[in-house]
Parts: sequence; C-alpha cells; structure tokens
Amino acid sequence: MPKPLLSPIIKEKGEKVQGIIIENKSNLYHVKDEEFKQVYSCYARGKLKKEDISPVVGDRVEFSITDENEKEAVIDKIYERSVYIRRPKISNLTQLVFVVSSKNPKPDLLMLDKQLAFAQYLGINAVIVLNKTDLDKKEQFKQIKEVYKKIGYKVIETDARNRLQIDKLQEALYGNINAFAGNSGVGKSTLINAIFSKKITEEGEISNRNKRGKNTTTATRLYEINKDTYIADTPGFSTFNINEIESKELFKYFVEFKSLAENCEFVGCTHIKEVNCGIKKAVQEGRVDSGRYERFCKIYNELKEREEKKW
Repeated sequence: MPKPLLSPIIKEKGEKVQGIIIENKSNLYHVKDEEFKQVYSCYARGKLKKEDISPVVGDRVEFSITDENEKEAVIDKIYERSVYIRRPKISNLTQLVFVVSSKNPKPDLLMLDKQLAFAQYLGINAVIVLNKTDLDKKEQFKQIKEVYKKIGYKVIETDARNRLQIDKLQEALYGNINAFAGNSGVGKSTLINAIFSKKITEEGEISNRNKRGKNTTTATRLYEINKDTYIADTPGFSTFNINEIESKELFKYFVEFKSLAENCEFVGCTHIKEVNCGIKKAVQEGRVDSGRYERFCKIYNELKEREEKKW
C-alpha cells in the first residue's frame, strides 16, 4: 500500500521558530524556517531597535508566528554572529568565492588581493574562480592560477556560459554560506545561474566601450543549494574597502608573508622601505611572487594614507 501523504505542519500563533534571514527589503525580512523550509515575512521586534541591533541577511534568528496562513511573523532574537560584514551587510558567511574574469574585463589582481586579505582578516575560507577561460586564447589565466595555488588557495577554472567545471565549483561550496565577490562583469550572476541550472539572478552586460561590467544585483539574498549550503547574491563586494585592517597588520593577511616576517631585522618592520626585511629578501630570491608583493605595497600605502587623513 502507498504511504499516506504527510499533512502540512500548522503552527500556532505565538509559536517560536528558528530560521535564517534569506532576504531583507527595507524593514521587511524574509526568514526561512530551516526545519520545514517555509518562508515567513517578518518585522523586527521593537526591543531589537532599542538594543541597537538590526537583523541582516545571514542572521540566525528566533521568530514568533503572528499569522500562519499568511506566513507572517516577528523576529524576537538574533543569535550570536560568527562573522559580520558592514558593507554589504551580511552575517555568518563561512566562505568567500572570489571571481576573476580571464578576459572582458581583464583580471583585477589588486582587487583580488584586497579581497583575499579581507577573508584572512575575517577568518573565513577563500576560493578563487577564474571565469571566462574560453576567452583567454593566450591562456594567461594559467599564470594567475599557478601563483595562487602555490600559496595554498583553491583555484577553479570555469566557463560559466558553457557550464564547464561548474560541478567542481559546486563541490567547493558544499556545507558553507558562500558569498560571491568580484568586479562587475566577471560573471558572478552567470555562475550562480549555472549552479542552479536556471535563472536565479540577473546577468550583467559588458560595455563594449570600456569592457567593464554593469552591476545588476541590487539586494542581498541567500539562495539555498541544499541543507546547510547557501549562496549569497549581493551587491557591494566589487567596491568594498578593507579599512578595518591596520596598515601595520596587513602583512599578516597575506598568507605567504606572515612567517617570513620573523626574519626581519627590525621590530615593527613595515616591509616597505626597511633593509634586511625577511619578506623583501624572499621576493628577491624568487620565493615570493613579485606581483603579489607590489600589490601588497599599494594596499599598504592606501591604508596608511587613510590612517593619516584621520588625524
């Protein structure tokens, strides 16, 4: 005999439920009940405003049902965040996926190194995706791949429009709350749509005049791939700054630099102008990529200049 269909779970008014915020539009939050996968439209309880806590996408929350039929509720409590990013506002990320296009627009390795340093600062995992490899006829992306694989980063080559290597990317996402980052036009939305095999988010266009992308994502949203695996489609990561990192601490977030700094002659070495610097010596000997070091210097000087302007 066939098994009887399970009747839907009807929650009572006032019943407390746990879930994750998957989208925020103004003061309205869409919260997914993680047990039964139902989405509720929620407002934040007034006491949260008094405590100066605003819910953000990615927050694990407790909410009370106000109308089960209309799937309406009120957020009562925000659980402790493991990670909080101010811009774009999102919490509890466990992995950042940095997308770099091999062509159109050209690879922006300065932005990539800023983003990788930021992931190290946050203490979360980082994956590099080299997209549009089909457009790079000289296969220059292979040099980029070699540099970052050598220092320990996972690098995946993709051709999103033709779905090449999408399965490898899906494997890397598993079990994480992932955010895709990268300049406009690198193919973030195309990759997300390829992962879900349907149109989840708008794909941008590349301006023929300047080969730069037009940002099409306007609101942060989490999309569930499977249990405990989400993708955040979010604006803002193409231009975010890393001002939370102090210039003197920057070297700690370049993964191959930290141990080399122990060989510096001077305490408090900035690794920029000093002689007998362990990092500069490693660059001269070819043990550290010179391009990475040059970009470190640029980022250091940017941070230093902002710090000086504060005073």
